[in-house]
Amino acid sequence: MASKRAAILLRPASSGLKASSTALRHPSSSHISVRNLSIQAARPRKPTGPLQQSIRYASSKAKSEELGQTGLYELHSKYGAKFVPFGGYSMPVQYSDLGIVDSHNWTREKASLFDVGHMVQHFFSGPGAEAFLQRITPSSLSSLAEYTSTLSTLLHRETGGIVDDTVIARLPGKFYVVTNAGCREKDLAYLTEELAAWKKDNPEQTVDWKVLDGQGLVALQGPLAAKILERVLEEKPAADLKSLYFGGSTLATIKGTETEVLVSRGGYTGEDGFEISIPAFATEAVAQFLLDSAPDELRLAGLGARDTLRLEAGMCLYGHDLDDSTTPVEAALSWIIGKDRRANGGFYGDSVILQQLKKKSEGGGVTRRRVGFIVEGAPAREGAEVVNEAGEKIGNITSGCPSPTVKKNIAMGYIKDGMHKSGTEIQVVVRGKRRKATVAKMPFVPSKYYKAPTTK
Repeated sequence: MASKRAAILLRPASSGLKASSTALRHPSSSHISVRNLSIQAARPRKPTGPLQQSIRYASSKAKSEELGQTGLYELHSKYGAKFVPFGGYSMPVQYSDLGIVDSHNWTREKASLFDVGHMVQHFFSGPGAEAFLQRITPSSLSSLAEYTSTLSTLLHRETGGIVDDTVIARLPGKFYVVTNAGCREKDLAYLTEELAAWKKDNPEQTVDWKVLDGQGLVALQGPLAAKILERVLEEKPAADLKSLYFGGSTLATIKGTETEVLVSRGGYTGEDGFEISIPAFATEAVAQFLLDSAPDELRLAGLGARDTLRLEAGMCLYGHDLDDSTTPVEAALSWIIGKDRRANGGFYGDSVILQQLKKKSEGGGVTRRRVGFIVEGAPAREGAEVVNEAGEKIGNITSGCPSPTVKKNIAMGYIKDGMHKSGTEIQVVVRGKRRKATVAKMPFVPSKYYKAPTTK
């Protein structure tokens, strides 16, 4: 029944994710080329038809009447969502059927579906796309195979500070890039400026940039995620999931429909799972179809569970654990800097970042490092100070919560270099009182990513 209904709802068009297609030029999308930078950069527009999304804002502090809505807003309402402002959108924090802790545990035990359609999806293509992205990020994109992805960061030109964290995937003839909703205005201004500079420096290496406004994005996360997805995909892509490892992507079609989606294995919870990019017209129908296909295994989950899950997984939230003043080395993200980039540089902030990667005896290193903490007593929240026995400030907490899985108070933050080793005892000031705490390794909960077998 669900499959038949989805077929009726979804048949109008394919996703247009193939390299040769232009079907993703949704009416509210922006198509920006360095050949013509006079085109306005990807600003939210008022809806002009049934497929348009509400006006979008980057700041979560926007007035309630200005908040945008993803393509799943009505579905969230149907399932009893409690909404909060986040990244300029009205987003579900939890649902009527499960509290935040119960939703967190459900994800760890079964599977949950998260709406991440507030994130900004981009395509970069053209002869200069790879070189342009390698200029503004520290990633080795030249060695990135088709249908694979990497976590990366957009960098400030002089300081190497993080403009935003991002995921970059290579598709045939283009790069698929996802950035944060809360950084939308800043990122669009940054990319517009950098594309203009690129055009001036490299007039022959053109770059085309499309912002996929209205494109849906959901995250299917949990130990049953693959089983659920296999049931709703056409036979060949479903079989291919067995060889789709963490960081890999594939184009797939929902059973009984002509709706093509981009399936990427990964996520923000530490569990096995997938992020699924869906054409705007089909986002709600695909999400409902997934839910109907596994009523005893899959439930919607909101921002509350997403935050506790990502903290247990040791993952950063931009604007809290990362900001413009933080470099990848300070943020314990040195692993995103490719070997060839370490040898040759050529990316923004390379003089700062490459120096930080050097040994202290060579004048390298950093003054602070991102680490995890286990805190006794009351949980430590963002802004709490980390101090030594003498009461001297040596760091600060950027995220913290009681862990539903570990059953302890966990936190993430920055601490003075030299005090960052796991097991180091420190104190955290919570509500004016010092609480005993210990520097801890992250992730707090072992990751369960589906990775390719290692060869000896």
